Amino acid sequence: MIETNNSCRFCNNQLQYTFVDLGSSPLANSYLRQDQLNKMEPFYPLHVYICDSCFLVQLPEIESAENIFSNYVYFSSYSESWLRHAENYVDMVTKRFGYTAKSFVVEIASNDGYLLQYFVQRGIPVLGIEPAQNVAEVARDKGIPTLVRFFNTSTVKQLAQENKFADLIIGNNVLAHVPDLNDFVEGMKILLKPEGIITMEFPHLLRLIEENQFDTIYHEHFSYFSFMTVNRIFEKQDLVIFDVEELPTHGGSLRIYVRHRDDTSKPVTENVTELLTRENAKGFRSLAFYQSFHFQVIETKRRILEFFINAKREGKSIVGYGAPAKGNTLLNYCGIRTDFLEYTVDRNPHKQGCYLPGSRIPIYHPDRIKETKPDYVVILPWNLKDEIMQQLSYIRYWNGKFVILIPEVKII
Repeated sequence: MIETNNSCRFCNNQLQYTFVDLGSSPLANSYLRQDQLNKMEPFYPLHVYICDSCFLVQLPEIESAENIFSNYVYFSSYSESWLRHAENYVDMVTKRFGYTAKSFVVEIASNDGYLLQYFVQRGIPVLGIEPAQNVAEVARDKGIPTLVRFFNTSTVKQLAQENKFADLIIGNNVLAHVPDLNDFVEGMKILLKPEGIITMEFPHLLRLIEENQFDTIYHEHFSYFSFMTVNRIFEKQDLVIFDVEELPTHGGSLRIYVRHRDDTSKPVTENVTELLTRENAKGFRSLAFYQSFHFQVIETKRRILEFFINAKREGKSIVGYGAPAKGNTLLNYCGIRTDFLEYTVDRNPHKQGCYLPGSRIPIYHPDRIKETKPDYVVILPWNLKDEIMQQLSYIRYWNGKFVILIPEVKII
């Protein structure tokens, strides 16, 4: 645990105002082995603040990124829909910007090579930068060059000495994981060729607020971005967001396209001005808009607990599907243990046989559901609900039902 600095990680303003307080929770990906169940488990405050100067929503850095990410259990390739999303992106960006064997593509937080593999198939040179040694080894086994480092200006200087500058820099769901935003974005600026492009994807704060997605808040996510604020972060480094897309992934994400300020070959699209105008109309420059979320979350928690209490009083059996980080936030904030959720399952063999942090709910192979025939299957990674309901369609044979808890309790 590191000493907490309660100042804004972008503008250094002192943080005073609460966005939401989810109590205390363990690190969301700190899954437990059997031999750890009788040992003390560290819990950390999950108290999110809003900066009243730049309106960046953020968690103080309670634990270092090195301790969180150096050995990681999330492997992107276990989601078929995410693989399709990655392949579709590669098709789109290759056609739109004309990348060839003469181009150089760098992905930050490249995980197990889930995305770069599609560039490799097209003969386009790539480099992955991934801090987790165990995950990077999987990418290397696929033939994807991967540097095991955190991305920062120090890493970029090493690449610059080797004359490795990027035509395309990709960062999917990494910006939220960065404690030092200014250094991170400066690093991308240095690495990017004069007419190069950065694309980044991250959950959109607008959707988090409107759809009660409090479970996407956990210690790995240091920041939560509106388009207005992320625009300011890149502008500070003389980088310009010239286009933006709204995506359905992770409950509603943004994909931004970024260039150097001096690169006039890519004009700013109407998408940029339209989204800034829409956020402004929603109240993103008003502190009161952010502060109301806390009370919205409390009411969402009450509705979730009502479902579990009523179902158990009716004698129903309830299990989970998935062991995602977001599920651990929800279960710990709502106080749900094995008295409500008997077990959960996950396709990731690195999680099977372990226990969820905090709640100590056991994780099994998905075949466990066929053996026990539960009345309800709660889908914890609700952003993948369509894929999961298709995989588990067989629960209909015993009149089993699916349950989604976010944005509201829904029995399907």
